[in-house]
Amino acid sequence: MFDRVYRQRLDADLARWEADGVITPASLAAIRATLPPLAPSVNIAIVVAIVGGLLIAAAFLAFVAAHWTEIPRLLRLAMLFAGMLIAYGLGGWFARARQPILADLCAAIGALIFGAAIALVGQMYHLGGDFAGGMLLWAMGALAAAALTGSRGALAVALAAAIIWSCMRIFENSNTHFAFAAFWLAAGCLALAWNSRVAAHLVAVAALPWWIASALQTHLDFRPSFMLANGAALLFGSAIALAASPWQRTNQAGSVLSTYGAFSLAGVAILEATMANEVFRLRTALSNPSWMIASGMAGVIFAFAATAITRRAGTAFAAIAIGLVLVGAALWTPRPSGEPWLAYAALLCAMLCLVVSGMLDAARPRIVAGWLGIAGVIASITWAVKGSLLKRSIFLAVAGIVAVVLASALNRFMPRSRE
Repeated sequence: MFDRVYRQRLDADLARWEADGVITPASLAAIRATLPPLAPSVNIAIVVAIVGGLLIAAAFLAFVAAHWTEIPRLLRLAMLFAGMLIAYGLGGWFARARQPILADLCAAIGALIFGAAIALVGQMYHLGGDFAGGMLLWAMGALAAAALTGSRGALAVALAAAIIWSCMRIFENSNTHFAFAAFWLAAGCLALAWNSRVAAHLVAVAALPWWIASALQTHLDFRPSFMLANGAALLFGSAIALAASPWQRTNQAGSVLSTYGAFSLAGVAILEATMANEVFRLRTALSNPSWMIASGMAGVIFAFAATAITRRAGTAFAAIAIGLVLVGAALWTPRPSGEPWLAYAALLCAMLCLVVSGMLDAARPRIVAGWLGIAGVIASITWAVKGSLLKRSIFLAVAGIVAVVLASALNRFMPRSRE
């Protein structure tokens, strides 16, 4: 639960508080006794061992590649299986020796060799050319290895292979590939079972390529930014709901997912402000898939449900930010011409709400994402390719005046609330 940087800061604070007489030595000992042990760090010996292992593996692969055509097929298969057995055997040995980092690395190498074995067996025996199916087999094997060994590296290999499999299916069939969601949820359950921030980061990152690939289908009659807006809303809203749960595992996973959700929301706001210009309106989205709209609405519902549970103003502002981004994405959809001032205003308000949410909840990623979103939206409005620069300057001036008036009102209100 506690990372190394936080523990170092906590130790420094405890020592200072003891020196200042704020806490007694007995209290200091009691606090330190309740802290869980830190995970082993990566020292110089482990780094050298990792480099040595990679060099040996590279030498082995180079030797095999140089003599690949001269090696009989059965011997090739035996070498591939031997490579996996050696990798997982070393992983078990390192695990018993209490070297979890090296054990994790060995499990990841075993998962990589498994993928190479699938490709080489298909090449040797001229099997069917379903490359995406091979990637699915690789992903399932790596996920099984991750579940059995607890390896974060194997989970990363599984998610990478699954992303390639899903993207290939999307562009092969020209349709959204929903099967990836089942694999992603299985990986998410594994991350929750491990209670691992690293695994939560991997799962969060894996969701982004699927949404992007699904939004870039050329045959679709809706804008890519519209789909990305609904995806960001679902990711951020569900993350806020997880973070509001009373269970520590889901709370930690939600805090990790919310970081990616906040930056995704800011990126979508910038993209919407950029594509709202007439130059990018090549077609009008008249029909949007119901599942896409439902995803965005679910994100809003999750965020407001978390607000009702926690009764925190920061969560409420985050929910409002999600809703405003969706409103901004929908406002200019039916417009054949003209500049969407209401959409611009909604996106600016959304990013401001995101900053306020981060400040109230002390969530620095939301603050950074909100400020980046504000800067990107203002830049998109100012430097649009087509349209009246005078009108844009008037709009920005009015928005600035409204912000100053709001700041003045808040400045009058906040001191009273503190008294």
